Amino acid sequence: MISQKEMLDHFLPKMEIQGKRYKKKSLIRAKKAEPGLVVITRTSDGIETKNTAEKGDWLVENQTSAKESYLIKAETFEKKYSLMDSLGNGWGCYRPKGEIIAIIVSEEEIKNLGGGENFEFQAPWKESIVLKPGDYLVASLEKSEIYRVAKKEFQETYELVKG
Repeated sequence: MISQKEMLDHFLPKMEIQGKRYKKKSLIRAKKAEPGLVVITRTSDGIETKNTAEKGDWLVENQTSAKESYLIKAETFEKKYSLMDSLGNGWGCYRPKGEIIAIIVSEEEIKNLGGGENFEFQAPWKESIVLKPGDYLVASLEKSEIYRVAKKEFQETYELVKG
């Protein structure tokens, strides 16, 4: 499996030239996760990854057709979201803030990395994450991590930043 560092080294130069800036356009639901909670992220095209909650992590649910769930570290969550409304049972409705940089990944690029139809690499949370042709590779503007967002969910969640 290709490491997070190898993915960053390989794709950041391309992202800096060809990448576009996006912002999340949809609200999310979130609550503090119980340590030990195992979250399997499912998108419209199947299982993407899994992660186990640690103390302080947040459980996030995107408002897409797949309603994919995932975990975010507390410091990252605070940078990316602000509370709009409490929903009860610990859940809240949050507005996204900040931007990301993203590129669409081609079948050729996956093959160049030695991947086949289901290429996997190490996610920032140390588990494997699948990458398929047509998916988006996303990096924070700090360029400290890189991860996959499935094409359908990306289009439901993000919009191009104008200007």
